[in-house]
Amino acid sequence: MTQQVVLITGGTGAIGTALCREFAKQGLTIVTNCHPTDQERSEAVVATLVAEGANVQLSAFDVTDPDSCEEAIAKIENDIGPISTVVNAAGITRDAKLVKLDSKQWTDVMRTNLDGVFNVTRQCIGPMTERKFGRVINISSVNGQRGQIGQTNYSAAKAGMTGFTKALAREVARDGITVNSVSPGYVDSPMIDAVPDKVKVKLISEIPVGRFADPTEIARAVGFLASQDSGYITGTDLSVNGGYHIA
Repeated sequence: MTQQVVLITGGTGAIGTALCREFAKQGLTIVTNCHPTDQERSEAVVATLVAEGANVQLSAFDVTDPDSCEEAIAKIENDIGPISTVVNAAGITRDAKLVKLDSKQWTDVMRTNLDGVFNVTRQCIGPMTERKFGRVINISSVNGQRGQIGQTNYSAAKAGMTGFTKALAREVARDGITVNSVSPGYVDSPMIDAVPDKVKVKLISEIPVGRFADPTEIARAVGFLASQDSGYITGTDLSVNGGYHIA
């Protein structure tokens, strides 16, 4: 079975927009997700992508809400077509050292960054199994591999995503479905723009290639894992971090 519809959660941020462009180059139908509170900004992003020639539609739903995920994904499958590739890219940060991290900061990050992966993937994996083809790619993080001060919640969620990836890969390998993760390092994006200059200088000094990643470099890695050519790669994590962390 060939790929048909690509669903990208959190697909209107810096990495998500690059993912849309990457899949558009492959001629695929794209459904990009945003949180309902971010719909107006996301509609503008999608309008730009459509103007560039991308076949992309917006689906606003909350990945932390299982019922919302079920309803939205059923509508996509019914109205647009079978979802053959899922990219779980929705994520937030709520940084603080553990001694100051409150329970809501912990829960918010876990619900979006980890529970969201479960809520979305669970709705897609059954139909993929029936069709005997699928690609699931989870956007993890270098800080899920090495940890980061002030990010016990974020690092735990991203490390959990890696465990989820490996376990699910074993479950569905014989059904023609691959499950992998991509762990970006620091990416040139509005998030990194908000970091003080002296911190950015220090971070770059610790990255062997001497710069932040461009979002397109993350997108190309995801595009490869989503392709037909990657059918023998499953249960793995592809690190795209410029040598910042080498396991």
